Amino acid sequence: MNSPIRVFIVDDSAVVRQVLTGLLERDPGIRVIGSAADPLFAQQKMAAGWPDVIVLDVEMPRMDGITFLKKLMAERPTPVVICSTLTEQGAETTVAALQAGAVAIIAKPRLGLGGFLHDTAQEFVQAIKAAARARMAPLLRQPAALPAAPAALARTTDQVVAIGTSTGGTLALEAVLGALPAVCPGIVVVQHMPEKFTAAFAARLDRLCRCEVREAKNGDRVRPGRVLIAPGGRHMQLKRSGAQYHVEVLDGPPVNRHKPSVDVLFRSVARSAGRNAMGIIMTGMGDDGANGLLEMRQAGAVTAAQDEASCVVFGMPKEAIARGAAQLVLPLGEIAATILHGHRPHRP
Repeated sequence: MNSPIRVFIVDDSAVVRQVLTGLLERDPGIRVIGSAADPLFAQQKMAAGWPDVIVLDVEMPRMDGITFLKKLMAERPTPVVICSTLTEQGAETTVAALQAGAVAIIAKPRLGLGGFLHDTAQEFVQAIKAAARARMAPLLRQPAALPAAPAALARTTDQVVAIGTSTGGTLALEAVLGALPAVCPGIVVVQHMPEKFTAAFAARLDRLCRCEVREAKNGDRVRPGRVLIAPGGRHMQLKRSGAQYHVEVLDGPPVNRHKPSVDVLFRSVARSAGRNAMGIIMTGMGDDGANGLLEMRQAGAVTAAQDEASCVVFGMPKEAIARGAAQLVLPLGEIAATILHGHRPHRP
């Protein structure tokens, strides 16, 4: 029998530490080995027994979570799950934590933990288990950006690229989108992320990338040079109107436990774009997107999955490959070039 996942909680609220400890220890596969009110106390306690996963708040006394995270990644890389308050300011800080090397976000309410316990318990446990399996090397080794492509691309303007990703995807998306020039195919993205965090994530990518990156709004047009990221807590579908594509942002039940769901996006791209699309599934836990990517391939799209060596969690790509959905298996560093220049493999 496998040993339980050892978790250490760092949060300045004693109530939060108690609640999270009780929530996690309901699962026999998880053991909370300790907790601390700030990173300095945490370092002292963890020296006696290092955890497999650290749960970290970002706003704490003496040393903030971002500073601690950067120090941790430089000295002793360890999977970190950020547990952050649902506020606009907190969202920006939390996204900065993801870019510093955290593997996942769990949103906690600013007031009251009752709803958190009821609604988020399973998601929190799954995030801890995904983090325990995370491979830290891809997070710490990002590929260099590609040189700018010529303004006139070989692809037509009605091409659509759909990307789905989850755990480890924030840095993977930064690597891919940051390597693209200002003129690139229109891109639609589902990154599993809680509500309120996707706007801050999109804004950060927009500052870093040459193409335009924004959180999608209902009716936004998909056009060259624009990347639309599905808002947390809402599904996103691709629709076609004449020769143009736009997105529909809508509510609905979770699909494969996620909202937004990669499968929802990919299936809509298969219906609306067919051979004019490319589908790419990247690092993440579970199987969301595998069936949708298969539908895209069956509709004539070029399909690709990120390879195991460059994934933080080789779950979603592995499932897509196993189901025959991915024509190409690519290292992270080759995905941007494939988006730009395209590749249609010979069908078996």
